Amino acid sequence: MYGRLISLFRRRSPLRPALCSPLLAALLLGCSGDSPAGAPGDGASAATAPAAGVEERFWVDPDSPAARQVARWEEAGRSGDARTLRLISERPLAFWPSGHRDPAAQVRRITSAAAADGSTAVLVAYNIPHRDCGQYSEGGAGDAAAYRRWIGAFAEAIGEAHALVVLEPDAVPHTADGCTASMYVDERYRALAEAVERLKAQPHTRVYLDAGNPSWIEDPALLTDPLRRSGIARADGFALNVSNFQTLQDSAEYGHRLSALLDGAHFVVDTSRNGNGPWEGVDEPWCNPPGRALGEPPTAHTGDPLIDAYLWIKRPGESDGECRGGPPAGTWWPEYGLALAEAAAGRAS
Repeated sequence: MYGRLISLFRRRSPLRPALCSPLLAALLLGCSGDSPAGAPGDGASAATAPAAGVEERFWVDPDSPAARQVARWEEAGRSGDARTLRLISERPLAFWPSGHRDPAAQVRRITSAAAADGSTAVLVAYNIPHRDCGQYSEGGAGDAAAYRRWIGAFAEAIGEAHALVVLEPDAVPHTADGCTASMYVDERYRALAEAVERLKAQPHTRVYLDAGNPSWIEDPALLTDPLRRSGIARADGFALNVSNFQTLQDSAEYGHRLSALLDGAHFVVDTSRNGNGPWEGVDEPWCNPPGRALGEPPTAHTGDPLIDAYLWIKRPGESDGECRGGPPAGTWWPEYGLALAEAAAGRAS
């Protein structure tokens, strides 16, 4: 109960903006740039982004739910809505392999397509045991051994492709806010550290441990020991704002504070739905809140030496859970996706 109450006031669910054109041009045309240089966190292996001076592109899925929706709306004569929804369908979106089966085929499909395109696949590993404290996204692997097998198959399927993996959204913050039962905490840290090690065995895979968002664990010092025990020294950094709505400025400022406590670790920020910032409502503000907007398009050109990328980790238009009329968590919800895109276009016009 304690963890569930805390969850109502957090989660899902830079010091300056990206150095690209105004928001409308960014949404319509994209914004790309060189992968920023800089050392990863203390003890981490060198990042495996493209070499300096080589533009990094993240893979765009031509068969995403948003892309299929665009095609359906065009056929139905909804050309205006289809055009607006392209603000999502033509962007790089992270792929979340299912935890209900062997992830190898799904991961291999994505990484093979990205490799053929000369781009980087963005993947999310989300299958930690005792996931989400029994809330909308509850589940995960049955035990540590099952998770070890799952993450091993995940990593092996990446092979030598260039990939960026966001590791286990919510898993570390849930150990810091009391939501994860104490009997599982040490096991979780070991599982995460092993997952980092296994993923980093792939030659071109970067790994970012999820670290929540600024409105969740407000004091970043509370995350330093959990992140260290979860393998941050071997990872390429941490991820912020996954599936949440905190502003880019607040996320960047928080990330700099946390980085300073972790020997200069780099980080990435989920900008998929933070264009209007967080919802001010008190009832599950992380769950399908109204009036939100797409944020900065994915890019490795952030203008901040500590921020390796802005990413759309949460896929815009996929539900946070069965709240406010939404379908189950992770299910494509075209009306919500369209609303996010319309709000972004309105802000930029």
